[in-house]
Amino acid sequence: MTTRRTLMQWAWAGLAVSGGLISRLARAGLPQGTLDTAVLERLVGKQPLIKRSYRPPNFETPLTYFDDSITPNDRFFVRWHLMGIAAVNGRAWRLSVGGDAAIKPYELTLEQLKSDFEPVEVIAVCQCAGNRRGLSDPHVAGVQWGYGAMGNARWRGARLKDILARAGLSNEVLEIAINGADHPVLDATPDFIKSLPAWKALDENTIIAYEMNGEALPHHNGYPARLIVPGWVATYWMKQITSIQAISAPLTNFWMATAYRLPKGKFAQADRFISQENELTTPITEIVVNSVITSHADGTHVKRGAPIILKGLAWDAGFGIRQVEVSRDGGRVWESAQLGVDLGRYSFRSWQYTTIPHEVGTLALIARATNNQGATQVSELIFNQPGYHNNVLHSVSLTVV
Repeated sequence: MTTRRTLMQWAWAGLAVSGGLISRLARAGLPQGTLDTAVLERLVGKQPLIKRSYRPPNFETPLTYFDDSITPNDRFFVRWHLMGIAAVNGRAWRLSVGGDAAIKPYELTLEQLKSDFEPVEVIAVCQCAGNRRGLSDPHVAGVQWGYGAMGNARWRGARLKDILARAGLSNEVLEIAINGADHPVLDATPDFIKSLPAWKALDENTIIAYEMNGEALPHHNGYPARLIVPGWVATYWMKQITSIQAISAPLTNFWMATAYRLPKGKFAQADRFISQENELTTPITEIVVNSVITSHADGTHVKRGAPIILKGLAWDAGFGIRQVEVSRDGGRVWESAQLGVDLGRYSFRSWQYTTIPHEVGTLALIARATNNQGATQVSELIFNQPGYHNNVLHSVSLTVV
């Protein structure tokens, strides 16, 4: 049971907010509503992160932390939906595998999860569906994320399809429902349970991870085991999982039928969750192509005649990044950036671009990523009420002195 004392033990060491953080965020162009929640706090096991809410804990990674393609565990963002976050004992933990479309239900211990199935590894971006929601104009409700509700890690675990194979799936299987140890503290709050279409659950890249960057999963990122769904937004990446149910009918709870949905046809989607679609809306699934500048913030002073090495990250749903371009003139002319090492199609792809300013004043630089399908970032927000899929071009204005 989660107690107030337990929550406080997991909480923060009370790091004071620096005016520097707020000013850097303001220079990044974040609206006042997002700035109002920008408190720098330290969760146990984490570097100071940007607090977006205390209960449940939702903490964002500052852009300055993204100095490598792999996001260290202690810099990885934190996202929970429910306030009842369990203190899971790994030795006592059990994973139940069953459902009406499973032939042979069974249970797994953590050791069995590690030893009974072939271990696999995938490098993949975990990105909250509402990343950049705080930049929406007009304002929308929800956690007011800036740019850092995301991270990229090396996940190690067992294929979900292998775990399901041991249970045996009937021909009637339609979806795979996942539940976790987190729970609501009020009866009126719906438990956070999500489902995947059976075909996505059986994809070889969908895994149940027990390691993150070579270490046991941190508590705040889902210890002892979590679902990894490469290419899809993090609402499906269930943490502290306790139950996997193969079901023959669509899951109809709040988190599937009402939340995390988009107007039908608003965004192009290669991966459709057809059993959850209706006439008006469709579940959000894959990540849209995106990029961010990480090396410089708005207002950074640079010297005239000295090289500027602009750095950043690009990513998409797994099609792969074809190119990143940078413009110095408001988007009229684009020049290619140099792509970094390819760590896999689901990973962040680093990039850098070098330019030399020859005049004092303001130098605005814009980054744009294009994936191997030809999809590119948008110059204007595709507005939707939940604030999802914000992949507007990221820009910084530097001061040349």
